[in-house]
Amino acid sequence: MEKNKTLTKEELLKVLEQRFEANPHRHRDVSWKQVQDRLKGQSKKIETLLQMELTDGEPDVISRDPKSGVITFVDCALQSPKGRRSVCYDQAAWDDRKEFKPKNGNAVSIAKSMGATLLTETQYLHLQTTQDVDTTTSSWLFTPKEVREKGGAIFGDKRFGRTFIFHNGADSYYADRGFRVAIEI
Repeated sequence: MEKNKTLTKEELLKVLEQRFEANPHRHRDVSWKQVQDRLKGQSKKIETLLQMELTDGEPDVISRDPKSGVITFVDCALQSPKGRRSVCYDQAAWDDRKEFKPKNGNAVSIAKSMGATLLTETQYLHLQTTQDVDTTTSSWLFTPKEVREKGGAIFGDKRFGRTFIFHNGADSYYADRGFRVAIEI
């Protein structure tokens, strides 16, 4: 993961607010004040949002649980984040590759090191209802145990006006496949 940018916490919060205000279609029933209130005192989660931003994820709010108030941020970049591409699915997949191991590592470990999780299939499908993403790229998604145990992993993309969830060997990696993450605050 290449990090050639820097942002202060204040700069990040300003970027997040501007993105939030510019994209109301992603979070119709959420106010920026609600987001600010949830972010207060959440330095580790703000650090996660910073890592999402620095790797070109363009994090934004996509939901707020009406009962708990939990707000979910996800990577809303139009294409799979540039700073998180060319990775296989997880450490076991990376270890299994005998040749040409991806230099950038694996999606699950990087997400965990960021303090986030890969998008679930449900989160990915919801994101696709707010805007078209991954029209020229694809993104690894959290893979069910029964698929992973058989050597596979799932990814999503959008082609021909439709969202597709498909599979690949977990050890595969492509220049245009990365991963999107989510964080709950």
